Amino acid sequence: MTKFQQMDNDGEQIKRFVFGSKSRNGTAHSGEKLEILIPELPLPGYSFYTWPSAHVLAWFLWERRNSLVGKRILELGAGTALPGILAAKCGAHVTLSDCSTLPKTLEHIHRCCRVNNLLPAKDIEIIGLTWGLFHDQALQLGPVDLIIASDVFYDPSVFEEILVTISFVLESNPGAKFIFTYQERSADWCIENLLKKWDLACSVISLDNLSEELGVDPQELMGNHTIHLLEIVRPSRA
Repeated sequence: MTKFQQMDNDGEQIKRFVFGSKSRNGTAHSGEKLEILIPELPLPGYSFYTWPSAHVLAWFLWERRNSLVGKRILELGAGTALPGILAAKCGAHVTLSDCSTLPKTLEHIHRCCRVNNLLPAKDIEIIGLTWGLFHDQALQLGPVDLIIASDVFYDPSVFEEILVTISFVLESNPGAKFIFTYQERSADWCIENLLKKWDLACSVISLDNLSEELGVDPQELMGNHTIHLLEIVRPSRA
């Protein structure tokens, strides 16, 4: 569920995302519930708005919240960082990253974390990480159990840069995986050849469980968009 909460003097809009579960008759359970506040700004660029893919990924992580405790998670292209913030609030050690040449974006990630009382904290870090480039921030990444991203495959010109980065992190972290949501924008876009080039394997994750276990309608989260949930790993070399 998403609600508009308030507007400040700078035009910043704060959205409230509520995560919980429903019984089969549609009523809310009285069990666990999590609220996350996400500031959004009317600025050019992709990183100041929470896209539908982020809603879907966040609900997927919420469904698996107990498995996130203690996990070391890297979010790529975090933007407003809804999935990463949710993971941190569920007990994961989270590194939020976005392009190192976009200081306003990185500052906005800090803002989103502060609004949710996550800074200062030892279990969350914000770094500049540009896809396809291996500066100190990329080379000094610690151990990673899970990489996440929402709607980073929006421009075919950067698809290979993303997969180069994923390949590098997975090579350094055997057993890790990359889980991401992808909004379909063109039937002609394909990463199959790039996956083969960088020795990666991709599979589709069903979204049916969101409906079955949480009482959430994936189509409602997606709006008028087609969104897929996928997993990329390095094939076993047994």
